[in-house]
Amino acid sequence: MTTCKADTALEILIGKWKHKILFQLMTHEVLRFNELKRAIPGITQKMLTSQLRELEQNDIIERNVYPQIPPKVEYSMTEYGQSLRPILEAMHEWGQNHIKHLEQAYSKAQE
Repeated sequence: MTTCKADTALEILIGKWKHKILFQLMTHEVLRFNELKRAIPGITQKMLTSQLRELEQNDIIERNVYPQIPPKVEYSMTEYGQSLRPILEAMHEWGQNHIKHLEQAYSKAQE
């Protein structure tokens, strides 16, 4: 019996923050922790740390630590994580189209 593997994919993206983190890393390629935190309004330091660790454990992003003082840590998408790019781009485009669709439906309802 074949089962749907969408659950496996959604586990990587599920939640309020992971897709936002990945979108930022797709847009900027490499970001430091504080740059990510500033780019994602409302995320707490604890939540960002947690989400980054989960994405790193799933080989979606990589964490590069540079031995200097103060420590420098950068995050980027792995080559494997880049395979999510077309999915995230399609979801972004669909979201934009959905907003337009709802606006048009609302306009028609107001007539």
